[in-house]
Amino acid sequence: MGLWKLRAEGQERLAVGAPDAGPERLLSEGLSLDELLAGPRSDFEVAGRQGVGPVPGGATLLAPVGTQEVWAAGVTYERSRVARMEESETPDFYDQVYGSERPELFLKATPGRARGPDERIGVRFDSTWDVPEPELAVVSNSAGEVVAYAIGNDVSSRSIEGENPLYLPQAKVFTGSCAVGPCLVPISEAPPLGDMTIELSITRDNSTVFSESLEVSNLRRSPEELVGWLYRALDFPVGAVLLTGTAIVPGTEFTLAHDDVVAISITGLGRLTNLVEEIGGPREGRAS
Repeated sequence: MGLWKLRAEGQERLAVGAPDAGPERLLSEGLSLDELLAGPRSDFEVAGRQGVGPVPGGATLLAPVGTQEVWAAGVTYERSRVARMEESETPDFYDQVYGSERPELFLKATPGRARGPDERIGVRFDSTWDVPEPELAVVSNSAGEVVAYAIGNDVSSRSIEGENPLYLPQAKVFTGSCAVGPCLVPISEAPPLGDMTIELSITRDNSTVFSESLEVSNLRRSPEELVGWLYRALDFPVGAVLLTGTAIVPGTEFTLAHDDVVAISITGLGRLTNLVEEIGGPREGRAS
């Protein structure tokens, strides 16, 4: 079972339901992800078995995060290392990151900025090469324990990042650059990482223009290792979400376009689908 967040009858509520079927039963009114992730892992596990009533019709799915920050790790797959070196004017940086003890970690989205199922993700107007990055999302509680998995999309401007490593924040953090969903699956309910496959498909004008898959077993660093580094000198009183990197890297001949449909599936975690929109543009009072 997965833990879902939705808006039903004007209120934000939590619900439980199978990742491939959607939310089925509401949890107690007033229960929040912040409360569950501030406590021990057992609280999170028990919550998924406490449905109190059916989900009403017309409920809208939301990103399954509360006031958690969303962080991301980079260059955690060999394919990502090669792609970053090919695109970058300073390739040695990425080779060093892949082989080092310390991982690359960066803030991806502040609370409230992650998009949920069927919401629009963004691509920057001033970027020429934009791609989704389908990733396993790891959810940890205040104690740094990994409690759940989800699907994440680390939407990125490859062209901006490739110009200079110091442009990483602009390449990674902008309106609509992060999506998480469709639900949080407790690790006790999820398949082993070695059995997980990530699948990405992109549809344009009802035709598939890109599709690829990868095995999560190729991830160089374990979720526990990455979370350990994230918590090494930071406190997360209500837990955190960490995207663990990708190995699906569309080539330079492909870039996302307005109204593309991006669908990401991970074995046992469901499917996250989002439409694309262009973000920003020159306007009066702002430099172009």
